[in-house]
Amino acid sequence: MQQRLPSLLDDPVAFAHRGARAYAPENTIEAFQLALKLGANGLESDVWITADGVAVLDHDGVVRRRFGRSQPIGEVRRDQLPAHVPELADLLDRCGSAYHLSLDLKDAAAGQRVIDVVREAAPALLPRLWLCAPQYQSLLPLRGQGARLVDSTRLAKIKEGPERRAATLANEGIDAVNMYHTDWNGGLVTLFHRFERIAFSWGIQEEHLLQRTFWMGIDGLYSDHPDRMMDAYRVTLGAPRPVQ
Repeated sequence: MQQRLPSLLDDPVAFAHRGARAYAPENTIEAFQLALKLGANGLESDVWITADGVAVLDHDGVVRRRFGRSQPIGEVRRDQLPAHVPELADLLDRCGSAYHLSLDLKDAAAGQRVIDVVREAAPALLPRLWLCAPQYQSLLPLRGQGARLVDSTRLAKIKEGPERRAATLANEGIDAVNMYHTDWNGGLVTLFHRFERIAFSWGIQEEHLLQRTFWMGIDGLYSDHPDRMMDAYRVTLGAPRPVQ
């Protein structure tokens, strides 16, 4: 029987990508609540800052207007957004904070604003708050505030090679690396673990691939199907413990 490679986390994170987006409108409170009901111990979304400084959860970052017009979220006030677009504060109010939260920072000011909101509304969540950016250097000003920082990249973009990237992330205080699931193998997970960097994998939908990814020792993965993800979790890892 295949032996599972070790994870750095006692309980790897099963992130529901944009909530349970396979079954509910993505990035809505409904989708996030359903994901938690299906057993996910993590939620994922994208965060933008409105013109009046409110952190909101949306993927595209534009407001659709009549006659095909659209406007960036950063140029409109919170009260001008459609009702289905939640604030980060709405998520914490409606869903609590007993989960991991991964947020892709889509705005230069988003990281600090997210930390401020979480610190105010749900400070216990800070060690389980994962802030992701495609240029890890943009995360450096956020170090030392309790949130975890994630280099979101692809293997082909790591021109210096994964070992040097892992060493750099360790030296710079970036906690994790997140790559598409086809970029990963057990050896690469082990390499990042050697530098005590957490390994996340995204874009996984089929149950056999979810199981395979858990077996290689990945520390967290992202899926649109929380039910499939949690079935694979239980098969490979057993039931996750409740998040405290």
